[in-house]
Amino acid sequence: MPLLALTNVEYSIGIRKVLDGITFSVETGERIGLVGRNGTGKSTLMRLIAGEFAPDRGEAIVQRGSRVGYLAQDPKFDPAMTLFDVAESAFAELHAVHEQMHDLTHRMSEVSGDDLDRIMKRYERLEAEMQRLGGYAVEHHIEETLHGLGFVDEQFTLPVSALSGGQRSRVALAKLLLESPDLLLLDEPTNHLDIDGRQWLETFLAEEFKGTVIVVSHDRYLLDRVVNRIIELEPGRVSTYPGNYAKFRELRAERKMVEQRVYEKQQDRIRSEQRFIDRYRAGQRARQAQGRLSRLERYIDQETIDRPMEMDVMRLTLPRAPRSGDIVISGEGLSKRYDGRVLFHDLELSVGRGERIGIIGPNGSGKTTLAKCLIGEMQADSGRVRLGSNVSVGHFSQLHEGLDLSLNVWEYLQGVILSIDGGRRASEQQARDLAGAFLFSGDDQDKVLRVLSGGERSRVILAGLVAGGHNLLVLDEPTNHFDIPSSERLEQALDPETGFDGTMILISHDRALLDACVDRIIALDGRGEAQIVAGNYTAWRERREREAAAAAQRREEAKAPAAPRPRPSQAISPAKRAETSPPASAISKMSMGKLEARIEEIEKRIRAIDESLMDFSARADGRKTKRLSEERAALAAELEPLEFEWSRRADEAE
Repeated sequence: MPLLALTNVEYSIGIRKVLDGITFSVETGERIGLVGRNGTGKSTLMRLIAGEFAPDRGEAIVQRGSRVGYLAQDPKFDPAMTLFDVAESAFAELHAVHEQMHDLTHRMSEVSGDDLDRIMKRYERLEAEMQRLGGYAVEHHIEETLHGLGFVDEQFTLPVSALSGGQRSRVALAKLLLESPDLLLLDEPTNHLDIDGRQWLETFLAEEFKGTVIVVSHDRYLLDRVVNRIIELEPGRVSTYPGNYAKFRELRAERKMVEQRVYEKQQDRIRSEQRFIDRYRAGQRARQAQGRLSRLERYIDQETIDRPMEMDVMRLTLPRAPRSGDIVISGEGLSKRYDGRVLFHDLELSVGRGERIGIIGPNGSGKTTLAKCLIGEMQADSGRVRLGSNVSVGHFSQLHEGLDLSLNVWEYLQGVILSIDGGRRASEQQARDLAGAFLFSGDDQDKVLRVLSGGERSRVILAGLVAGGHNLLVLDEPTNHFDIPSSERLEQALDPETGFDGTMILISHDRALLDACVDRIIALDGRGEAQIVAGNYTAWRERREREAAAAAQRREEAKAPAAPRPRPSQAISPAKRAETSPPASAISKMSMGKLEARIEEIEKRIRAIDESLMDFSARADGRKTKRLSEERAALAAELEPLEFEWSRRADEAE
């Protein structure tokens, strides 16, 4: 039986049918990427699977007993909880098991005989359940997850009410991952994640998470690494493809090519039949023409397919921008602080004509600030910036200030782009052609800016900048809110062979976009340092990995040889050993290697608990302190007979 089965699911919002007869199933362990243009119903389908919506028709069935976890777009938390509390609440079931085990431990001392046997069996079942839910290692797991998603220790005690919207989304993602549901539904999980957060998430999903995943994402690298099947939503149908996103693109292109051929043959037949009908409609063969008209109408209604979407290759003719000087930007000794923190210091940078610079770094590391300093929109604290001769800057910011929202798409473009023929005003047709190149077709070109989604509005503005006659583009997170086709179309527009051939500064967490569009990386580390690397994002990542591996090797080489482990007998007096009861049969059967490994494992965990208990006062959580103290006592009790057995065998060997 599949983990999830959807059968003929229909769902409408008002008079618009969002989902129309959706049917597919998902097996346990599958990793599904759900893709499609914005507006095709991906988020609606996810909420329907999660049980937030009910289908108008059809059914969505999740296997009985399976836990479904859904990443909500606007998570709600108790404002009094801390960030760490929210993440820890993922283990509420585990805490309940701990409480039951604690109660049973007290009851064991009060009963005997059959009652004791029953309690011990119950305790064993709870202990197995506790291990399934994470055992005693949950705190380390929580910290690892929060760190992976970009939080630092100092933020763990922040109340939820003090978090930004992006931070709340990230802690909701952390809680969901820690809950480890059977079916994990992720709707744009990389929103609000920087590059390191995206890499951590894809590694977690690909290598650690054991359940089933359905993910909606515009991060192509995540889809390539994590998923093993793509389900594409299109108006009126759903298509499924084996493999990751790269394989999907290949197979989809093949299918679209076949559909295009079928479509063209059908159109040829329709035109041929229509010519016969038009020719003989009023003559001696009118009855025959009428019969063929009826058959043609039936053929069009029942057998023809729609024109395949996105088969057109972008044909973009841009107005010529003025030629800039050889050096577009020169920065010397640039330094900037914000809120008492150094963003960058003593930065030296020269940008030549035609270069493509990518600026990357953690959230809040100063990427936007650096870009604004480079083009003179913000003053550096020290240093000097000079723009080259004849530089025209087109700046795409995330706020889109100053737009006339009453204009429709083509009217806005007509007012901001240069005419191809050198005239003072672009023609309506030129504006419409540009809109079409950026995936606005038909009636979409006549929509006013006010009614557009965030991604659609960004596409319009980017189209205007690319064709606006600028020779320097500064693009700050241009693909936020983009679907994948829009991101891929932007890549084509920025390719110097097919579109914009000027100089560019690109701020982005979109690794695929960075790889496709830049030839030099400025990486800010969030601690005031900047690294400039020739090449694209992948070149920078590979260099960072090599440096990290070399640093790790140096640390290993610098370590002194490990001192031999003290014999446990040194810590246990002969009198104490004499008092200790003989080891249990299970311990006596353990090999010396396993015995030593378990002793070291327990001692390591006790040290970790001791370190945690030292700073628990900062979290003011008595429940955690009690739980860790009980765990430490249990570990110490387990350690004593193990050390007794180790000492006994060591004495015998002597």
